[in-house]
Amino acid sequence: MPDRASSGTTSSSSVAVAFRTLATRGVRLTLETTTGVLIARTLQPEGRGVYAVIATAAFAAIVVGHLSLEKSQITLWSDRSRHQSLATNGLVLGLVLGSLSALGALVFVAMSGSPGGFVLWALALSVVPLGAASINLNGILTLQSRMDVVNRKSLAGALAQCLPVLVLAATGNLTIASVIICWAIAIALPFALAVGGLRPISLRVDGALARRQLGLSGKYHVGWVALYLLVTIDVLLLGAMDSPAAVGIYTVAVTVMALTRIPCETITQIILPRQASCDVDEAKHITVRALRLILLVSSGSVALLAAASPWLIPLVYGQSFAGSVAPLLALAPGTIALMLIRPLEQHLVRLERPMTMTVIAVGSLCANILLNLVLIPRWGAVGAALASTATYIAMALLEMSRFARSTGMPMGALIPRLADVRSIVQALAAKRRSLRRYR
Repeated sequence: MPDRASSGTTSSSSVAVAFRTLATRGVRLTLETTTGVLIARTLQPEGRGVYAVIATAAFAAIVVGHLSLEKSQITLWSDRSRHQSLATNGLVLGLVLGSLSALGALVFVAMSGSPGGFVLWALALSVVPLGAASINLNGILTLQSRMDVVNRKSLAGALAQCLPVLVLAATGNLTIASVIICWAIAIALPFALAVGGLRPISLRVDGALARRQLGLSGKYHVGWVALYLLVTIDVLLLGAMDSPAAVGIYTVAVTVMALTRIPCETITQIILPRQASCDVDEAKHITVRALRLILLVSSGSVALLAAASPWLIPLVYGQSFAGSVAPLLALAPGTIALMLIRPLEQHLVRLERPMTMTVIAVGSLCANILLNLVLIPRWGAVGAALASTATYIAMALLEMSRFARSTGMPMGALIPRLADVRSIVQALAAKRRSLRRYR
């Protein structure tokens, strides 16, 4: 009986955390959408395209610089004695490796003469070390199940970008430079809040643990960078092979379709502590249930947004972005597949299959680049969307197959069932009753 009570309490707590996280993401999404709309309407496709190229490349430097340290955090988290050292190493290694990544990117920009000007690039890249460390610390907070702290810093970052953009747009002073400044603030503030949330945090690095982390994470990092580039390289290739205006059109399609990822990313983040801490056999069942739920939720949300996009995009972003509808529709199937990849990889990390994951990610990236080189000259933004969808689906199928073989679970176990629908309805009904009691 006590076990049942404990299980019920844990389930209720998980649902409450999930709804708070989902609500936070909803508010953040509203802020980010408002920011995106203001930038698009003020800068128009060409200006938005220049901003997108700089921000995308700077965040790529953050991804490179954090060295996938969260993978080693997941692997080593079961040993409680390491928790404090993992937090310290995440901070220090993030700052050091992020600085090296930013310096390398800045040298490349100086040599290549990228659009936007050197000063804007230097400004964006100056916060790369903070962004890299913030990812590492966010991983620690998530593993500690401190989702309220994660949610607050996420919301603060969105506010730090949206409010200045709103004021600048209202006063007629919104430019590419001011947008980049706001973006940099939105990267720096969550870092400060993450450090505050983990206080007291030492700066004394555990050298032996750091070497082990770098060895573990290095095995996954090539694959993780390849995965990030898989979902962003099309923006850079489109800018190089077409025009900033085409990038502006395409990134609006990507941004709007990203709205559907919020509930699925919430599920993925909520299950991470259980995937990392419970035994491997239980973790595979948790992963399977999450995958079925994500597939169900993502299919419904993507279908609804795709159906609404022909009138929604011109209404919100303006008629100059009506061309974003076609690439959005081309991205729709790939978006569903993309949402399955992260929870699969979170479990495969526990199985310590770095080379398999790396080969799949690098292979998918190479296929994506080749498809973009063929399709962008023919169809522009739509070609980039088709290349992305094809490679997202292929990668998801490969990882699902690898998961099934590694765990002994049949592929059919990943297909949503009627019970999954009932669980969603029951959770929503319970939350509705809870809200009524507080009125």
